[in-house]
Amino acid sequence: MSIPLLGYKPSSQNARVDGYDIGGDDQPKIFSAENTFSLSEMNNLIQAAYRQIFFHAFRSDREIFLESQLRNRQITVRDFIRGLLLSETFYNSFYEKNSNYRFVEQCIQRVLGRDVYNEREKIAWSIKIATKGLAGFIDELLDTDEYMENFGYDVVPYRRRRVLAGREQGERPFNITSPRYDEYYRAILGFPQIIWQTEVRSYRPQEQKAQAGSPALYMDMARSLPSRANTPSSTSVSNINYMSKVPYRKTN
Repeated sequence: MSIPLLGYKPSSQNARVDGYDIGGDDQPKIFSAENTFSLSEMNNLIQAAYRQIFFHAFRSDREIFLESQLRNRQITVRDFIRGLLLSETFYNSFYEKNSNYRFVEQCIQRVLGRDVYNEREKIAWSIKIATKGLAGFIDELLDTDEYMENFGYDVVPYRRRRVLAGREQGERPFNITSPRYDEYYRAILGFPQIIWQTEVRSYRPQEQKAQAGSPALYMDMARSLPSRANTPSSTSVSNINYMSKVPYRKTN
């Protein structure tokens, strides 16, 4: 018998109140497969899914088989998101490098598009990881009413209600507030590193820089050439045999 999800109350009005803001550049762009027909639009949707789940996907991190299935409409966007969450890259980069509580926070931010409400929500979902494993936790998270009402089967998850009309600045991105590695693993990997710069660099405006063909560009090269000037002779005048220098005709 599986333990039911513990109850928790939302503690943030940001996630419960519908947004009535006027759309702008700061508003998230919604990628949906429902009206996506061209190959370029599908590629943009796949890139948006990688950015949402991995933040950045290298060539070795890409799931080629899942991408092929999504392009051929064999799976939905929700299935593609599930495949990324269960991939080896996500497992090694997030699940192994964090505790269950922090991993729950990472998944809720990326899957539901919001921050966790409180510690009680972390505890409730961490119990699901302990009892049902990683796959069971991901399935229940994707089956929640919150995910289905906001994203459904065809929409890539995105950050919801990041820009607030009553504040000068919106909420910071997930990758800044919740980095991939926990503090413990960041210390093991040796970052952040402090690099001291020993060279003092000076700034020169563009209009003061030497243009093409200027002699200043060849100054260093000219200074590096060896000196070939003729040095004056040190021969004394008294040692010169003038008679041997005068040409004359020999007779037999």
